Order: sequence, then C-alpha cells, then structure tokens
Amino acid sequence: MFKNRIDAGQRLAESLKKINIQEGIVIAVPRGGVVVGAQVAQALDIPLDIIIPKKVGAPQNPEVAVGAVTEDGTVIYNQNLLNRLGLSEKDLAPAVQKIISEIKRRMTAYRGSSKSPDFSGKHVILVDDGIATGFTIMAALRSIKNAGCQAVTLAIPVAPPDTVERLEKEVDHLVCLVSEEPFYAVGQFYRDFSQISDDEVISILKGYQYCL
Repeated sequence: MFKNRIDAGQRLAESLKKINIQEGIVIAVPRGGVVVGAQVAQALDIPLDIIIPKKVGAPQNPEVAVGAVTEDGTVIYNQNLLNRLGLSEKDLAPAVQKIISEIKRRMTAYRGSSKSPDFSGKHVILVDDGIATGFTIMAALRSIKNAGCQAVTLAIPVAPPDTVERLEKEVDHLVCLVSEEPFYAVGQFYRDFSQISDDEVISILKGYQYCL
C-alpha cells in the first residue's frame, strides 16, 4: 500500500538507481503519472516530459477499447476484437485522427508545445501511477521505440501479474513494485488516490527541463 503518488515515485526511484541509466529521461503519462514521474526525475537528476496515449473506442460503444494511439500517430489495435465487431482499421481512421488532435491539444496545454520529445539516443523511463490492462501503455512503448531511443525502462508502482508478464517482452527493463492478485483497480493500492488536476500537471512540468 502506497501513501500517495509521491510515496510511490520515491520508492520507484530507489529501485531505478540499481539500473545503469545513461542519457536518461523520464516520460510520464498524465495526469497521475506526472506526480510519480517527477519524484523519479528529481531523484535521478534527469529531465521530465510527457506522452499521452489514449484508447480508441468502438463506434457503437466508446467505452470498449479496440485500439490505442499516441500523438505521433502510432496506433495499435485489438485485432481479435475488431474481427468480432466487424470493424476495420479504415473504419476507425476518422476517430483516430480526432483523438490525435485532442492529444496534441492537451500536450500544448500541459507543456506549451505539441511537438513530441526527442528520444533519439536516450534511455527512456516510461512512468505511470499504475497499469491495469496495459493496452494504452503498449501504444506509448511502441511510439517511444519507433523514435530511436537507446533503451526503454517501464517503471510503475503497481500492475497485475499477467500485464507485467506481457509488457516485460516489450522493454529492456521493467520495474514494478507491487504485482499481485486479486487486482481490481490501481487505486486499491493507494491510501490517497485523489484525482490530479491539469493545473497540477502544468505546475510540475514547469519545474523540469524538457527534451524538445
């Protein structure tokens, strides 16, 4: 049980110190991941920036995630689900473009620019406050790796065992402090899992060097 996201970030940072990280940058997922990531960036004395992966919902039921996308246009799809719903990637293209536009708007609001961080030659530490299915994180990982980074470490306070096992194959290092069943939601592992506001994210990011 973590006290809050600050506590989780401090504990993550201690574990990450065991990894030899050269030319590191923390890339956090807003909103909660930014609070966690800030603690990691501060402890390791490296820059902090963000990535915003978002799910692509089914046209008739937006809550059902059939894909995920990031601001650079990297998209992954649940092909089995697409087949079951009788959907194609072409069917979802307009929705994907709309989501990318929204992501860029949020990137600009948070950090003053919609331009993706430069990951080339960097050891990227991708941070969130916890992962459930890992579907949107997978899109973020693919985007980061496509951008020419030298290594990727996924650092999360908590995730279910099956998600950890699946994501380990996608990264050079995976640090997860708590991975156990039963897993119902990320918030069950925090005493304080209060919602983080956009203003808090903006305030945190202003204190760090961006990798633009």
